[in-house]
Amino acid sequence: MIKMIAMLKRKEHLSHEAFVEHWEKTHGPLAFNVPGLRRYVQSHILSEQFRDDIPSMNFEADGIAELWFDDAEALTKAHHSAEMQRLLADGATFIGEIKTYLVDEIPVPHVSTM
Repeated sequence: MIKMIAMLKRKEHLSHEAFVEHWEKTHGPLAFNVPGLRRYVQSHILSEQFRDDIPSMNFEADGIAELWFDDAEALTKAHHSAEMQRLLADGATFIGEIKTYLVDEIPVPHVSTM
């Protein structure tokens, strides 16, 4: 599996609530039409936590999208599909900024320290 993670920031004219509503009710259903998409998750930002010992990154986000595909080939095929083009076009209507990563998810086994 290959996973795409995108950190999203709303367009300036939208409230966080309006952004989330469009993302969940309009954009989300479009994602499920993308061929080869195995899983899609929206994480809506509720608040931010800070640490005293490590500075915060200089980026504010309204949400994080996760899209899973079988492999890089399936992702490439999906990007060339009409369904993905509709999804991307809709995203441009409410997403003001985006930072996207392709990641390899590595489960960490639990090891007892006792």
